[in-house]
Amino acid sequence: MRPTIAPYPALRFRRLRRTPALRALAQENTLTVGDLIWPVFVRDGDGVEEPVASMPGVNRLSIDNVARAAERAAALGIPAICLFPYTDPALKTEGCEEAWNEGNLANRAIRAIKAAVPEIAVMTDVALDPYNANGHDGLVRDGVILNDETIEALVKMALAQAESGADILGPSDMMDGRIGAMRAALETAGHKDVAILSYAAKYASAFLRAVSRCGGGLGRLEGRQEDLPDEPRQQRRSVAADPA
Repeated sequence: MRPTIAPYPALRFRRLRRTPALRALAQENTLTVGDLIWPVFVRDGDGVEEPVASMPGVNRLSIDNVARAAERAAALGIPAICLFPYTDPALKTEGCEEAWNEGNLANRAIRAIKAAVPEIAVMTDVALDPYNANGHDGLVRDGVILNDETIEALVKMALAQAESGADILGPSDMMDGRIGAMRAALETAGHKDVAILSYAAKYASAFLRAVSRCGGGLGRLEGRQEDLPDEPRQQRRSVAADPA
């Protein structure tokens, strides 16, 4: 049912723009510090602030400095931090087993942040590229990304992050079916309050490749992105499939 629109002069849009108070009441969209998530890139070591060549002004931080960053975020009113690990290349394998190691870099950082600032929300990245010797977000065999086998690995990774204290899981892998599988596993394991904020539709860009490399990935984005703006129906279907 479409609303009835009164004609001028009964309808005057300027009425609700007349004062700051009226504009604030009628404003549909706002952006405040409470809407922000601070992405933080974490690496091993102590006291480390390592500049990232692909993202000028951004540093990789050791866990102790990540905890301090969380304290600064809380003081600024930023409600959440999102972690991206830079994994030691020696720990990367084709099976990506380090991804669900409870003592891996990301999980240790989660626990450190929660110990320092319990009230801040910790978001994680759920994808295999930081742990994959092939540099991809999924397991690879004979040059082919294995969707279903990757989902099994991602579920184990998600559960390890939830056990470590993550509040929000951010699957960025772009495998089909992974959101439902993660949600079911979280419910079964008793992590019903852990949220999922998926990358429902993802696009190739200079920023995305730089972020992948900042986290220690190889920037291999093939098969993960959709061509913008050429695939609007596929994009909408991807978004509609992910609510969890």
